[in-house]
Amino acid sequence: MMAEEPRWRRRKEDRPGDICAAALQVFAEKGFAGARIEEIARRAGLSKGTLYLYFPTKEAVFRAVVRDAVAPNIEVIRQTVLASDQPFDELVRMLLPRVAEIITAVPLGAVLKMVVGESRNFPELAKVWHDDVVLKAVTILSDAIENAQDRGEVRPGDSRIHAFSLVGPMLLGVLWRETFTPVGAAEIDLPAIARQHAETVLGGLSIAEKAG
Repeated sequence: MMAEEPRWRRRKEDRPGDICAAALQVFAEKGFAGARIEEIARRAGLSKGTLYLYFPTKEAVFRAVVRDAVAPNIEVIRQTVLASDQPFDELVRMLLPRVAEIITAVPLGAVLKMVVGESRNFPELAKVWHDDVVLKAVTILSDAIENAQDRGEVRPGDSRIHAFSLVGPMLLGVLWRETFTPVGAAEIDLPAIARQHAETVLGGLSIAEKAG
């Protein structure tokens, strides 16, 4: 009996993570309005009543999904940027494809599409996504750009606008893949977009070293 107890405790502590993983899939497939707590609970291997012990509303489940399944990826990017001593152009060439890999591996694109499509009826979705994902990502890039400007690697200009120019085509690629590809549009290769866009944007942002 004593040997079973620690395993039971770990299982109980795992339940919020199980719920978030199930909810991420359900939100990606059904959208927010179409997602049902019963379906999330079933996929997590729980009863509806047990799920409500952890999250009182569907909005609370979404906040937890962003916090536990999405925000950690933003934190990994932040730590990567902070730990890097690479020149700005090398950092961008490494960072954009890495972001594309994350988006491809985790159904973040489908959740982003859900936020964009349903934020009018559920403004809390947009607020959570902005505060925990968009704002943090733009701040990471803006700070990196400002540091590169201070080192004389990047042209003068509003670092926040420069950050938008870095991520804009990536967002378009994500929305294209989630919205148009399912209805027959050409496939979009996000890592290829990331690599090509890195070279394009660096051509405009970087200050070329003078020869001789």
